[in-house]
Amino acid sequence: MSALTGSGAAAAHVALLLSRLAAPATIFLQSQSFIYVLYIIAFTLMIQGLRGLAGPRTAVRGNRIAAVGMAVAVIATLLQPQEGNWGLIVLGVVIGTAVGIPAARKVRMTAMPQMVALFNGVGGGAVALISWVDYRSHGSSYGTHTIVQSAIVQVQVPGVATYVAIFSVAAAIIGSISFWGSNIAFGKLQEVLPGRPITLGRIQQPVNLLLAALALAAGIALIDGVHSELLFIGMLVAAALLGNLIVLPIGGADMPVVIALLNAFTGVSAAATGMALNNPALIVFGMMVGASGSILTKLMADAMNRSIPAIIAGGFGGGAEVAPSGATAEHGSVRSISAADAAIQLAYASRVVIVPGYGMAVAQAQHAVRELASELEQRGVDVKYAIHPVAGRMPGHMNVLLAEADVPYDQLKEMDEINPELPHTDVCLVIGANDVTNPAAKNTPSSPIYGMPIIEVSEAGSVIVIKRSMNPGFAGIENELYYDPKTSMLFGDAKGAVAEIVAGLAEI
Repeated sequence: MSALTGSGAAAAHVALLLSRLAAPATIFLQSQSFIYVLYIIAFTLMIQGLRGLAGPRTAVRGNRIAAVGMAVAVIATLLQPQEGNWGLIVLGVVIGTAVGIPAARKVRMTAMPQMVALFNGVGGGAVALISWVDYRSHGSSYGTHTIVQSAIVQVQVPGVATYVAIFSVAAAIIGSISFWGSNIAFGKLQEVLPGRPITLGRIQQPVNLLLAALALAAGIALIDGVHSELLFIGMLVAAALLGNLIVLPIGGADMPVVIALLNAFTGVSAAATGMALNNPALIVFGMMVGASGSILTKLMADAMNRSIPAIIAGGFGGGAEVAPSGATAEHGSVRSISAADAAIQLAYASRVVIVPGYGMAVAQAQHAVRELASELEQRGVDVKYAIHPVAGRMPGHMNVLLAEADVPYDQLKEMDEINPELPHTDVCLVIGANDVTNPAAKNTPSSPIYGMPIIEVSEAGSVIVIKRSMNPGFAGIENELYYDPKTSMLFGDAKGAVAEIVAGLAEI
């Protein structure tokens, strides 16, 4: 018995010793200095990861580096002494992993814009919910002030709680707009909602301004110290309605710009939440997303020769087909050819430029296109790809598809780089790219896309267009290119049509 008692005492002594040794380690791990070092490491990895996204060859590695940086930031946040509810945190991580990984793995490349819109919306919704929870916890302290005594006067200035309230309210409004706007973007891209603009007519802009004013007024009242959870919910609802009404009037042709803009909104709202919660990770990561999204939005808008306010005002893209104008049906007819005819034109060309669009994405034809390019290159043909900034349904859509098919990155040429080469090109092969090749943007002042920079395929020696039908693109207008005497139409599914061309080349 005494031996058992002695061993028990020894075990208790060892446990006590271990706890004493672990205490300093716990204190060190939870110290602000160590946590800030982890945040600095996370920021560095995230910046390096973002740099890697500059090109397809380094994009995968960049994503992995950024993912490690995000993991470090999450660990640093969880080490905060005030963090608790570990059961809920673990449950949330498990649910998010169980939903996110299979969804990302199974999504088709054609549905990637919808996935981006959903993920972006989830970020904005999370920010809005965090702001709501923060208000439920600390809303009673909103509007407090601090007395500052100087040598001359006594001044009352906003206290810390006021600054927290400002950022929390801003995050709630912007996050709610981003969440609901992203949902509408998803619905349009998924064709759950019509791609055409849906407006309230003349009262559209007044209603938007009224909702914005209501959300701002509620936010100012909350910041000033009015404690009412119902008012906070009303602010979220007004912002939600505003998010819906901002995106509903935007047509499908503007959707790449909208996705970039909503992405910037989510980043800004996350940064505001970071200011409210004093979380460096949210501040830095949010500002990176907000800044990059804003720059991308401006570049995409410039590529369409449209201002961001005009895009938000809506009304462009996705409308019903309009009557042909300029050099269209009344000035010519459409010339249809077979895949064998297209193969002959391509086989005897010296320079070929392939212009991919959403039709290639829908048909999943990128691998067939790569096979066609390889066959032409074996015959000594110089093959390049012309990439319009807004081709597809999200920024970089065509680049992603072609990278998936292992197309060499140096063959991808941006619009401004390829246009000077088109007059010296024998054949342009347009695969599902409609609005971004429409000469009406240059020739027809009455066209809604007039002034938009396009890939000037009509300057090439001849043009072959692969398209399912004569239906217009997302801008809802007929393409004047199809009636050009040098243009030949090959009707059919892009993947099947390209495969037939490859088969035709083998017989030449």
